Amino acid sequence: MDFLKMMKQAKQIQEQMGSLQEEIGQIEVAGSSGGGLVSVVMSGKGEMKSLKIDPSLAKEDEVEILEDLILAAHNDAKAKAEAAMQEKTQELMSGMGLPAGMKLPF
Repeated sequence: MDFLKMMKQAKQIQEQMGSLQEEIGQIEVAGSSGGGLVSVVMSGKGEMKSLKIDPSLAKEDEVEILEDLILAAHNDAKAKAEAAMQEKTQELMSGMGLPAGMKLPF
């Protein structure tokens, strides 16, 4: 493989990764816990967009349960965002003919 071809491919990868990052930022995922009593919506970059709590959980003696449910819903949404990002990255990599599982330093 000649050097110019490698440089051209590297530039193409860099441009596509920038595009991928923008696309990931626009993805929204929802996570929930407690059978849907707490739900969180996050961006693909991990920014929490919304939090919904069922009013039945707003009891003084159940604050600790509510805190745990919020954390669980957030973690559920985060895992879904990471899975979506991995899927998009795999699509990009397969379209370039690069080996599966190859990690880029971007």
